[in-house]
Amino acid sequence: MREASYVKALNEALIEEMARDESVFLIGEDLVELGGGSGATKGLAERFGAHRVRQTPLSEAAFVGLAVGAAMTGLRPVVEIMYVDFVTVCMDQIINQAAKLRYMSGGQFTIPLVIRSQGGGGTSEAAQHSQSPEAWFAHTPGLKVVMPATAADAKGLLKSAIRDDNPVVFLEHKLLYATKGEVPKGEYLIPLGQAEVKRPGHDVTLVATSLMVHKSLAAAETIADEISVEVIDPRTLVPLDIDCINASVRKTGRLLVVQEACTRGGFGSEIVRRVTEECFDSLRSAPKVLGGANLPMPFSHPLETACIPQEETIIEAISSLLAPP
Repeated sequence: MREASYVKALNEALIEEMARDESVFLIGEDLVELGGGSGATKGLAERFGAHRVRQTPLSEAAFVGLAVGAAMTGLRPVVEIMYVDFVTVCMDQIINQAAKLRYMSGGQFTIPLVIRSQGGGGTSEAAQHSQSPEAWFAHTPGLKVVMPATAADAKGLLKSAIRDDNPVVFLEHKLLYATKGEVPKGEYLIPLGQAEVKRPGHDVTLVATSLMVHKSLAAAETIADEISVEVIDPRTLVPLDIDCINASVRKTGRLLVVQEACTRGGFGSEIVRRVTEECFDSLRSAPKVLGGANLPMPFSHPLETACIPQEETIIEAISSLLAPP
């Protein structure tokens, strides 16, 4: 193991997969000068050439549509959309084309396409640059959805996503890019659909995604002397490792899902639905979802902070699960 930043891990994954497979190419905005929205593509144009790192104008509908067509020919495009908020201008290409063409062609085509993008709040970029719309994609049959929280997961999951023959939406939180963590040396993959228990516990099961994994781990550590919290990171929403979550709930009898996305209609509701249907007899209290406020993200940093789950609000939600009825 060695220490690496989240963005460095993404960069390494792209380098390794482009070196391994000449059909992998990158397309998106500012990939050369800025290294994309995060810096993950920095240096790749010099290494692999302009024909494999294709920089485009601000034209998400055009380059996502181009990438779908390229995937149908057997290439493996990795698309970068600078902010996930901008998927709204290319939803037809993602939802009606990429997600459905393998099925509609009777399997004659595969769509080995990865769409990378950054989302989430915490940077005072306001309502049009701070969203967490993972539930949009998880609701669409045909798409896989990945949300890595650590550098090691980012690298292993991106490599698996690139090798997958189905379209994968790969969502990165902008506040995670500079974080560092242990990353295995050499070649490794993390299978899509494999959750990880980030912290074992026996009183409460806490399922968290993306940046909320780190806040949840901090909350669990703060109250460790009073409440034992098991923190699970699903890592991929589709496919979802519900067996890992169910096994934990059967042990603890309590479930809290923490997400940055708005609580209403978020993916946390789907986790609660599955657990309630499959582990109802094990539940000792009603499952809860702690998510973002149901309103556009404010520009003001104090207001933005109030709209997103924080360590103290996570602790309050955990404690409520153990409160007497």
